[in-house]
Amino acid sequence: MSLLGALVDIRPLREHPTFRRLWLGATASGFGSQLGAFAATFYVWDRTHNPLMVGLIGLFAAAPLIAFALLGSAFVDHVDRRRLAIVTTVGLIMTSLLMTGVALWPGDGVWVMFGLVAVASSLSALGTPARRAFVPRLLPPDRLSAGLALDHLSFQIAVLLGPAIAGFLTAQWGTAVCFAIEAVTFVAALIGLTGLPRTSRLEGAGRVGATAVWEGVSFAVRTPAVRGAFLVDLAATVLAMPVALFPVVNQEKFGGSPEILGLLTSALAVGGVVASAVSGLITQRNRPGLVLLACAALWGVSLAGVGLSSQLPVVLTLLALAGAADTWSVVSRGTIVQSSTPESHRGRVASLEHIVGAAGPHVGGLRAGLVAAEASGGTALVIGGLTCLASLGLITALIPQLQHFRMTRQSPAQAEAHV
Repeated sequence: MSLLGALVDIRPLREHPTFRRLWLGATASGFGSQLGAFAATFYVWDRTHNPLMVGLIGLFAAAPLIAFALLGSAFVDHVDRRRLAIVTTVGLIMTSLLMTGVALWPGDGVWVMFGLVAVASSLSALGTPARRAFVPRLLPPDRLSAGLALDHLSFQIAVLLGPAIAGFLTAQWGTAVCFAIEAVTFVAALIGLTGLPRTSRLEGAGRVGATAVWEGVSFAVRTPAVRGAFLVDLAATVLAMPVALFPVVNQEKFGGSPEILGLLTSALAVGGVVASAVSGLITQRNRPGLVLLACAALWGVSLAGVGLSSQLPVVLTLLALAGAADTWSVVSRGTIVQSSTPESHRGRVASLEHIVGAAGPHVGGLRAGLVAAEASGGTALVIGGLTCLASLGLITALIPQLQHFRMTRQSPAQAEAHV
């Protein structure tokens, strides 16, 4: 493959204007969400100086995410997904404006902020699967992987730049500015949604309610490639997610320097951005299952190496490798899941994917903290990396269809026939 072919494939943006508008809006709102997340954390810390109160932000975000993603899967394939995405985005605009007001209010608004974080998480859990379900509809099969890589590129850039810019804005003008900018970026996302096609109740979607939720879960469980892709992601995040250990590892190995803590956090994002920039190396292949397994293994090996090393350059290099592996893993997982799911079930399966991708790291952070409390941060990383590798070996043995999965030019009608 040529050097040019290794770079991120921008043909989905160039050839498909509706996808381009959706991507630009999502890129803007992704950056705004990073500003909002930083601002909410800083607001709570600035008013309480209590680590437990800061930790509650994760609880108020994760619990509604899981609950409302499951709730949304009961009807997301039975309603107009475009309308659902628009309504939830309008709700996010209003929530960000209310957060702006709380940040400007001189009184103690910590618990109000917790409530608004929960509202925002709930709206995101309903709207994000509806938006994701459009991507396979807007792009042909041979552009799907490239489109997902572009989505992750914008996410990684937001993760890399968002907190630093939010810190500067907060230092200069306070958290209210971050929340206000977040509201503006959601307006951009709203504009991106307006060009999407309307959807109605899809043939084969089944009944609304608990039956629909069960059908989505049942489809994911009985489809080997989808089941395997979800299990690989959970093995990587629940067993080896390292972010919660960074302060502990920084204290144990590098004396607790704030500057080094920032480098540890940034290294993952740097690796992710570089991997996204050369995502053409994987998006133009037709073996996403093999890529997913290899990248998850590299993730586990890299993080185990971080636990064993006390040399900062080595640790940062290994974290960058882990970030790169995570990016390619996410793109490959999305390609497998979305290309294997018929239109009638895409909303429900996207809800499950949202739960796996967003809740898994929270559970992994809890696991890592419990192990580190009994041992050390380095030990927790090594154990996490090794158990991740062992789990991958088990998944490969029990679900051989995953490593042999190949992309096909299957039509939507053919996919529907497989349900």
